[in-house]
Amino acid sequence: MRWEASSADDTRALGVRLAGLLRRGDLVVLSGDLGAGKTTFTQGLGEGLGVRGPVTSPTFVISRVHPPLGGGPALVHVDAYRLGPGTGSGEAALELDDLDLDASLEDAVTVVEWGAGVAAGLADDRLEVQLLRPHGDPGGAGDDGLEPRTVLVRAVGPRWDGVDLGGAVRGA
Repeated sequence: MRWEASSADDTRALGVRLAGLLRRGDLVVLSGDLGAGKTTFTQGLGEGLGVRGPVTSPTFVISRVHPPLGGGPALVHVDAYRLGPGTGSGEAALELDDLDLDASLEDAVTVVEWGAGVAAGLADDRLEVQLLRPHGDPGGAGDDGLEPRTVLVRAVGPRWDGVDLGGAVRGA
């Protein structure tokens, strides 16, 4: 699935819509350049899941748990950027494993920023979300001063068989 976000609000709105498809035990792996909108997208997920916020980047604390305000799942928000010598490294995967996320995987929605190549081992079923932003297009800024983003969502595993991800986008 491919979606164009012309603003941070659009990116957040996609997160809100996709949150409606998520349930306990789901893993969302985010990738994209610095400033591409990974945390903004996760803020939308948090809003859509109805968790206690604010949802902010966990870069320096590595992981934050946002408990649900109602009966839904908690949001475990992880930033793998500072793990190991580089994203995608074996050492980073080991450090992610040391966080003992699998203890909360069944009860929460887990989002791992910078998780490509690192977090796939946490679950066979996952959503892989890549946020792309253009580089060097000075005339491409939207109303909020940000460049438009392209959001690519790929469903992996049988959990997502028959789930209409496009419906979340069409509703945005």
